[in-house]
Amino acid sequence: QMHLVESGGGLVQPGGSLRVSCAASGSILSINAMGWYRQAPGKQRELVARITSDGITNYADSVKGRFTISRDNAKNTVVLQMNSLKPEDTAVYYCNAEIRTHVAYYFVNYWGKGTLVTVSS
Repeated sequence: QMHLVESGGGLVQPGGSLRVSCAASGSILSINAMGWYRQAPGKQRELVARITSDGITNYADSVKGRFTISRDNAKNTVVLQMNSLKPEDTAVYYCNAEIRTHVAYYFVNYWGKGTLVTVSS
């Protein structure tokens, strides 16, 4: 079974910082990319940040300059450092990984269960 385990969510004041982490485990041949998505109440799930195994990053315009994504390929982990947090960043953050588990199959998206980030005074 493939598992993506997130950690680091919680409550933080506006302007504060928070770091969320995700570790993938299971039968892994390779990981093409890992990233973070978020879903706020009443809104669609959206991409926050993504990083490939080669280190190529992609950020939502709303978080550029505030969030930084990084990875440790050897440990199959991805970290999202969130700075200058705003109330509108409040959402459930989901870890995503594009993983190849067998030579007969291409990359498949896997999801964590999500971790809640609340930005409020």
